[in-house]
Amino acid sequence: MRPGEKRFGIGRVVAFAVLALMAIGWLMPFLWAIATAFKTEADAASDRTWIGSEGPTTDAFGAMLSNGNVWIWAFNSLWTSLVITLLTVAISALAAYAFSRMRFTGRRWLFAVIVAAIIIPPQVLIIPLFYEMLAFNMVDTPWGLMLPQIVAPAMVFILKQFFDGVPLELEDAARVDGAGRLRVFWSIVLPLSRPVMAAVAIFVFIGAWNNFLWPFLVINDTNLMTLPTGLQTVIDAHGIQYAQTMAQAVLAATPLIVVFLFFQRQIVKGIATTGFGGR
Repeated sequence: MRPGEKRFGIGRVVAFAVLALMAIGWLMPFLWAIATAFKTEADAASDRTWIGSEGPTTDAFGAMLSNGNVWIWAFNSLWTSLVITLLTVAISALAAYAFSRMRFTGRRWLFAVIVAAIIIPPQVLIIPLFYEMLAFNMVDTPWGLMLPQIVAPAMVFILKQFFDGVPLELEDAARVDGAGRLRVFWSIVLPLSRPVMAAVAIFVFIGAWNNFLWPFLVINDTNLMTLPTGLQTVIDAHGIQYAQTMAQAVLAATPLIVVFLFFQRQIVKGIATTGFGGR
């Protein structure tokens, strides 16, 4: 064995085998959804093989795209997810930096409240949030859809943990040169935080794109619906069409797959830097 060459022992073989089985188990439902999306409705309902008796077809995609306002819903999902991501990252980063560097009355108590908010399941807050939006006359409006999703205590906690590790000497040197706190944050801290900021932005975008429960409750106007809630109305109007349902799932997941493929390095680097794996 050459110096520095890693030994490929039985332990590594078993580890790779276990990881391969887990990967196959995770991919199987998604691959089955893709296979079903390319079947006819008759094959999807009766044929249990991967390829239907009539061969692959795009009929389900054609039927889905011709029904409802799919493109409007996709556009709504895109722009609302982008706005939620931008505002969440900006607000969370400023809040995290304040908790990390500034000393003010009640700082520890406020941060304890944020940590406690991470533990509370979001579903518990659905009804109070709905009444709050109702009081502000924001039900069935884009702001009613977006504002509650901007609050992300987990992101504040993650960013604070990262900012705590940034050397104070770098910021002190900038202050000696006359830079203010915001200038230091913008010119020193943010460039050093690109991996974690990218990872936070990607996870927030994925969470906003996939969110179904809150848009389902707060939006009734068909023209304001996002893709997950809008596609649900198509299912209700035409009954359960298995091939179309799977085609809708594939369509809704495609942008997220593209995002992951383009930004997988930032995601992995951000997770390795901060140690978090979800919102």
